[in-house]
Amino acid sequence: MQQMIRETSLHKQASFPIDTQCPFCSVQCKIRITEAAPIPDTGRHTYRIEGIPNAASEGRLCVKGMNAHQHVISAERLLQPLIRKDGRLTPATWEEALTRIYNNFVAVSRRYGPDAIGLYGGGSLTNESSYLLGKFARVALSTKYIDYNGRFCMSAAASAGNKTFGIDRGLTCRLSDIPLARCIILAGTNIAECQPTLMPYFTKAKENGAIIIVIDPRVTATAAIADIHLQIKPGTDAALANGMLKVLMDEKLENKSFINDRTNGYTELVQHISGVQLEEIADLTGVDKEMIHKAAVTYGQASTGIIFTARGVEQQTDGHAAVRNFLNMVLVTGKIGKPGCGYGAVTGQGNGQGGREHGQKSDQLPGYRSIEDEQDRAYVAGVWGVDPEELPRKGVSAYEMMELVHEGTIRSLFVMGSNPVVSNPNADRVEEGLSKIDFLVVADMFLSETAKLADVVLPVTAYLENDGTLTNLEGRVLLRESKLNAPGEARHDWAILCELAAMLGKQRYFPFESAEQIFEELRQATRGGLADYYGITYERLRQEGGVYWPCPSTEGQAINGMMFEQTFAHADGKAIFFPVESRLPQEQPDETYPLTMTNGRELSHYLTGVQTRRSASLAARSVENYIELHSKTAKKYKIEDGEWVEVRSRRGSFSVRSRITDKIREDTLFVPMHWGGVQNVNKATSPELDPHCKMPGFKTSTVAIRSLRSQTYSRS
Repeated sequence: MQQMIRETSLHKQASFPIDTQCPFCSVQCKIRITEAAPIPDTGRHTYRIEGIPNAASEGRLCVKGMNAHQHVISAERLLQPLIRKDGRLTPATWEEALTRIYNNFVAVSRRYGPDAIGLYGGGSLTNESSYLLGKFARVALSTKYIDYNGRFCMSAAASAGNKTFGIDRGLTCRLSDIPLARCIILAGTNIAECQPTLMPYFTKAKENGAIIIVIDPRVTATAAIADIHLQIKPGTDAALANGMLKVLMDEKLENKSFINDRTNGYTELVQHISGVQLEEIADLTGVDKEMIHKAAVTYGQASTGIIFTARGVEQQTDGHAAVRNFLNMVLVTGKIGKPGCGYGAVTGQGNGQGGREHGQKSDQLPGYRSIEDEQDRAYVAGVWGVDPEELPRKGVSAYEMMELVHEGTIRSLFVMGSNPVVSNPNADRVEEGLSKIDFLVVADMFLSETAKLADVVLPVTAYLENDGTLTNLEGRVLLRESKLNAPGEARHDWAILCELAAMLGKQRYFPFESAEQIFEELRQATRGGLADYYGITYERLRQEGGVYWPCPSTEGQAINGMMFEQTFAHADGKAIFFPVESRLPQEQPDETYPLTMTNGRELSHYLTGVQTRRSASLAARSVENYIELHSKTAKKYKIEDGEWVEVRSRRGSFSVRSRITDKIREDTLFVPMHWGGVQNVNKATSPELDPHCKMPGFKTSTVAIRSLRSQTYSRS
C-alpha cells in the first residue's frame, strides 16, 4: 500500500478569504488568509496573512500566527493510519487500525482490568474533544487513568486559585484592565516571546504611567521594558514573595478594610511574616534587599495593580505555594475585583484554560466538578445516562502515568494531541517506558517523537479542518469553525473516539455527528458547575465573537470578565490567606552538578515543536536548540560561543549549541523546550513533583556542562 502524498497548497481546497483562529498560544488571535500568487513551476501558492480585529489581540499577529497555515499544508502530514508490522510502521486502512485498537483494549481490560488502559490528552484540543476524551475514558473504557500535558502548564496556578479564591480562571480581570494598572508584576513570564500580541497592553500601561516589575533570572525581551527587574535565583519565588509581604506589612500598605471584610486567615499570615528577615530573603533569592523593598513599596502604594505569573513561578516543586504567596500579596493590598486590578495566570497552550475544565484531568469531571464529590458524580452521570457507581475514581497526574507505564501497571496507552516523549521530565525514562509498553496508540497530524514508538498511528485533522470551541487566557470562549476538508483519510479526533466507542458497544453514549452536538451536551454537563458553559451556544458565539464563563443563562448579558467584584467563590464568599515557607529548590548545586538549569519557550516555536518545526518559515528562524550561559560561566568551563556542549544531570544528558550572553545569572543556564532527540532538555530535568498539584520541577534542575569540541558530533 502506498503512502498518500499531501497537496502542499490551500489553493485547490479553499474558498478565500479564510477567516480562522491561531492554533498556538492562549491569546487565540483571529486570522484572515487570502491567496496572493502562485509560485511558478511549483504547484504551490503564496498567501497574505493578516490579523482580524478581536477583543484579545485587537487584530495583531505574531510570527507563529503569520505562519500557522504552513504546517497544515506540510508534505509531512499524516494522511492515513499506520500500524506496526515486523517492527515498522506501515500504511493501513481505518478498519485495520481501529480493529487492532479495539482488540487490544478488550484483551487488556479482560486480562488486567480497565485501569490497565491509560489516556493522555493535550491542552490544544478543543473543548469538545477534551470533554469527549474524558467521557471516553470513564464511560467507554471505565478507566481512571486519564491526564493531559496541561498538567505541566497550569496545574500550580489552577490549584492555587482554587484554594485561594474558590475557583480557577486564568485571569481574574480582563486584558483591557492592563492599561489601567499603575503597577504590574510579571513573575516568571516572558510575554514578549510567549504571547507577543499582548505586549501593546503593557506598553500602553507604561505610557499611562505604570511601573512594571519583572521577576526573572534572565534579561528577557519582557524584562527589557521593566522599570524594576528582580533577577532572582531560579526556584526562590515563594521566598521573594515573603520578602515583599514583609515590606508591605512593615510599611503599613495593607488594605485593612478589604482584609477584614473579604478574607480569612490573615492573623496566621501576619504571625508567619513576623518571623521573616529581609536579609535572609535577599541571600536566599540573590536579590538585593533594597530592590525587594523598592518593588514591594511600588506595588503597595500603587492605586491599581495586577500580578501575573507563568511557568517560571509555576513549574517548580513548590509552584502551588509560590503562586499562593503572590495571591497573598494581591489580597493584602486588596487589588482585585475592580478595574485595573487582579491576578492573571498567563496560560501557555491554546486551550490550556478550557482543556482543564471538562474532564481531561485525572480528578475532574466537566464544569470543573470533582470526580470524588458524590453530588458532582451524580449530576454528570445523570447527563451521561450512567449509574454514578460506574464512574471510576480519580487517577494520577501525567508524569505519574508515565511511571505506571514504565512499571507495567498501564499496559496500553492512547495519546491524543500530545508528545510525552519530549514534554515530560526525565524523558529518557519516559521513552524507555513507552518503548516497552504492550500497546501504544497515537493520534496526531505528524509522526512525532512519540508517534514513532507507536503500534498504531491515527491521522487527525488540523485547526483549519476541525470545528470546535477554545477558551483563551481571559476565560473567553471562542468558536473556531473549519474552512477546509480533511486531507487524505485524516479524521477529527472526536470522530475517532465516537467510532471506537461504538465498537466497544457504547454507541448510545457517543451518538455525535458534529462538534456542535458535543458542545450541546457539554453545556448540560457543565451547568451549575464552577466552569458553567450552559448559557453559551454556537450561535451566540457567532453573534458575539466570544463569551466569558461562567455563563449560566442563555438570556441577557454574560459576565463582563471581571471576577470577584463582590464575593469570592468559597461558601462564605471570602478568599483565604495561606502562609508559605521560604525554601530552596528541590536540588542544590554541588561539586558534581554546580549549575542550575531552567527551561522555557522562544518566539518562533510552540510546545515540543511538532507543528512549528513543520513550518519552513518558523523552522528557519531557529534551526536547532541552544543553551544560554553567562560569559563568566563560559570562561570558567572553557566554552566558546556557538560550540556544541553536553549538559548532564542526575537523570541524563543532552547536547546543544552554546549561546553566550550577559543577560542571565552566572549560576543559571537556560534551554528552550521545543526540540526532541539529543537536543531534548527534558532528558535532564527532574521528575520530582509538587505535592499539591503534581507539577514537575522543570525550572530548577542542577547540571554540569562541558565542551564537545574534541568530539565528532551530529545533532540528529
